[in-house]
Amino acid sequence: MSTNGRVTASPATGLTAPPVSLTVPSGIDREAHHRLDEAWLAAAWSHPTTRVFVVCGGQALIDDTPDGRTELVMTPAFEAPVTETHRYFLGTDEKGVRYFALQKDSLPGRMDQSARPAGLREAGLLLSPRDAGLLVHAVALENWQRLHRFCSRCGERTVIAAAGHVRRCQACGAEHYPRTDPAVIMLVTDEEDRALLGRQVHWPEGRFSTLAGFVEPGESIEQSVRREVWEEAGVTVGEVEYIASQPWPFPSSLMLGFTARATSSRITVDGEELHEARWFSRDDLRAAFESGEVLPPFGISIAARLIELWYGEPLPRPGNPL
Repeated sequence: MSTNGRVTASPATGLTAPPVSLTVPSGIDREAHHRLDEAWLAAAWSHPTTRVFVVCGGQALIDDTPDGRTELVMTPAFEAPVTETHRYFLGTDEKGVRYFALQKDSLPGRMDQSARPAGLREAGLLLSPRDAGLLVHAVALENWQRLHRFCSRCGERTVIAAAGHVRRCQACGAEHYPRTDPAVIMLVTDEEDRALLGRQVHWPEGRFSTLAGFVEPGESIEQSVRREVWEEAGVTVGEVEYIASQPWPFPSSLMLGFTARATSSRITVDGEELHEARWFSRDDLRAAFESGEVLPPFGISIAARLIELWYGEPLPRPGNPL
């Protein structure tokens, strides 16, 4: 099972996988009770220790420090770009520093030319838990804000409220909150302890990963695991065990990670979501990595952690091959 994003050792390998990206405690208290307190928010914004960063299209500026770390580029509030509405309060750290994100149509330029734009896939493994937590919060809000500007009840334009965490319709009074879509992602193994990995139709040749899919209305997450594996690969699943979850704001998912035991082994891909699927033994997968026949999933994804838990060692990474 999981504790604070860390998965336990695999019975087959004894490996304890590293923490799931974006789930390690960030040290940020979101302080949701302040979101409707305009006076408090104004005071927090004007405080000299407050730090602000800009988010645009799922990206923010990051920079490398002289001591080898990578950080979000943040400024005091008085140096931040001007915005009237798209200002999101993200929380306060243990030192009392408050953090805001600003949603803009472009990222600000940097005089030193060393900062670079990056999204979570590129920066998630480089940033500290604090900065990664701030960025995933900001990106999730930005995605939701861009896609939900109109009231789903009456169709009128909505306005931002609660420091970016609510959109309110002034015509009918409805309040709309950021949505999170639950999705299951699962490492399926058979009676020979082989892992079922698939390649989606829009992925590059050789990119294999765990199967995944969205939870449907009126469905438990265990039922969703079994249905998705059957629909995509034609494999039936019995036992399902929860491992860990991961926020995945691409644009608004919460990935619920599982291991699952197959009760059949014949594969029949659906051809719509999966182009191909294969059973891999550990030796099969190692040989496929070494030959370049198979590319591992992105290191930031919970899929990589689920595979590593079964595989028994870290997956190859760019710049860190087997």
